[in-house]
Amino acid sequence: MATLEHAELSYEGNMPSFDGATEWLNSEPLTPAGLRGSVVLVDFWTLSCINWIRTAPYLRAWYQRYRDQGLTVIGVHTPEFPFEQDVDGIRTAIAQMGLTYPVAVDSQYGVWSAFANSYWPALYLADASGAIRFHHFGEGRYVETEAAIRALLGVAGQDSVDVEVEGIEAAADWDTLQSPETYVGYERGERFASPGRPAVDDAHAYEFPPTLRLNDWALAGEWTIGAKACRSDRSGGRLAFRFSSRDVNLVMGPPAGGAPVPFEVRLDGDSPDAASGVDVGPGGEGIARDRRCYQLIRQPGKVDEHLVEITFLEPGAEVYVFTFG
Repeated sequence: MATLEHAELSYEGNMPSFDGATEWLNSEPLTPAGLRGSVVLVDFWTLSCINWIRTAPYLRAWYQRYRDQGLTVIGVHTPEFPFEQDVDGIRTAIAQMGLTYPVAVDSQYGVWSAFANSYWPALYLADASGAIRFHHFGEGRYVETEAAIRALLGVAGQDSVDVEVEGIEAAADWDTLQSPETYVGYERGERFASPGRPAVDDAHAYEFPPTLRLNDWALAGEWTIGAKACRSDRSGGRLAFRFSSRDVNLVMGPPAGGAPVPFEVRLDGDSPDAASGVDVGPGGEGIARDRRCYQLIRQPGKVDEHLVEITFLEPGAEVYVFTFG
């Protein structure tokens, strides 16, 4: 267990203002001056980010244990994709993830810029005088982060919280992970393998190639490839990716205000069965009801290279990025 002596603290400037927030959820607006006397954990997140999703159990646990000892947790929701600016969608994510601490809605990147932040997730710890003393970008370092919290609170003699994780929140299997985060919009997309030149911002019929190499992806059916996402324009649109990882996740959903889109997942051409992710039945069936990160595959045993294929049974599905774990 980490101890107070192992917490690495330094002075990193004073905590910036939250004035750039466009709205507050779970709280009235908060200010650095009003937070003096509290240790403050500021967590930058966005609702579809798998890296943040896997940190959420620790944020909840730290808030639960230390809030009565002087810890204030503030989530700053700064969107990566345009759909994440929807406040109702943020409220839904807060409820689904069980976040009870204050959340600043940062849809214009005002708080992000004030902190000169560049990452999701990003965590900053400020002491009771308002000075930032610790930060961490990305997943991990949970024991060290909690040790820093305890050091700033002056709390001794406590073990780290016991955090149980399951489903999509479980940590990645880093030892077997060989597939990278892969965007499908043309702005950041790469390794697209459907034959022919993609049509940008126009509906176009695509085909799968005879084979896909590891970490290549392809479309089949009529799709529109946009800057941030690909949209399936007719029922039966298909999306395939050859991967090597325990988990396959896909940020996707129906269009804004659109009806839920049913989909089917196949693993090497068959039903995923025991390899189904939390958002998919054993027969591969699923429904994209809202725009978020869906877990499609979780391999229960040995992790091998496979082909995952998603078929959208109604038009309108929007897909943004594959992530793996």
